[in-house]
Amino acid sequence: MMMLENTEITKYTFSGHDSFQCRQLWLKKGYDYVQEGKNFNDEDAVVQLGVGKNMVSSIRFWLKAFNIIDNKDNPTEFGKRLFDDENGYDPFLEDEASLWLLHYHLVKNGFSSIYSIIFNEFRKEKLFFNKETFVNYVKRIGESNSDLNFNENTVAKDFIVFANLYKNDTESKDIEDSFSGILSEIELLKTTGKGKEEQFYIENTERDNLPGAVVLFTILDNPNYGNSISLNSLEFDFNSPGSIFALNRSGLMNKISEIVSEFKDITFTDQAGIKELQFKKKSDAFTILDTYYGK
Repeated sequence: MMMLENTEITKYTFSGHDSFQCRQLWLKKGYDYVQEGKNFNDEDAVVQLGVGKNMVSSIRFWLKAFNIIDNKDNPTEFGKRLFDDENGYDPFLEDEASLWLLHYHLVKNGFSSIYSIIFNEFRKEKLFFNKETFVNYVKRIGESNSDLNFNENTVAKDFIVFANLYKNDTESKDIEDSFSGILSEIELLKTTGKGKEEQFYIENTERDNLPGAVVLFTILDNPNYGNSISLNSLEFDFNSPGSIFALNRSGLMNKISEIVSEFKDITFTDQAGIKELQFKKKSDAFTILDTYYGK
């Protein structure tokens, strides 16, 4: 694993997934396994999870990356609320909101740094990119840090996994194909060109398929946000809704309108050119999701 220091990300970590992207049923399967008190190091983990040995460690990696389990392999609050059989919001990820929440945790959690780098920084500098331009970007960051032992192969593998996780392959005939990326349906990552000419881009758009409740959850979940938050902060800050969800100004305003119309304790003010989202009182972030999922 490679690490480097940065003002926003305290350490960068790469690899850990054994080059396997997260498959559709892995998170639920892994959550249930942990919830039953089983250990990933158990000899029968391969049999219990029904995957190869390398995939066992990959499932464990993705559970941590998506904030479903903590560093001690115990289910997190988010993991329990999403995947619990009896009271879980959406154990089989049938609501697109759940995919947006997983995307948010993957970026914000920082367990696998490539996702934070790409959504918070890299895509803002490079409109069109590929594996080579990303590897060079990370290499450039590493050049200002003497502690970094840059490994081109490791970063390149991370990029391939990232692309497979998000890329929406419209030519694939089977949506349930176990090889399709778990986050492909939210259509954040677009492609242009074929073969060696293939380029990726993440465009800031309205994101009409992103529920306002998910955006509000991420705002309430952000410890850097007080009771008054500027529109610019919501659009451009590190781990802001604008950064993580690739929202343009009009899309962000649409989400804010949706939030303000539903919650009487939240208002949006525009005085002397200062645009702010204001909270009279802040709810617990999960109460927003409780309401959204009808819990």
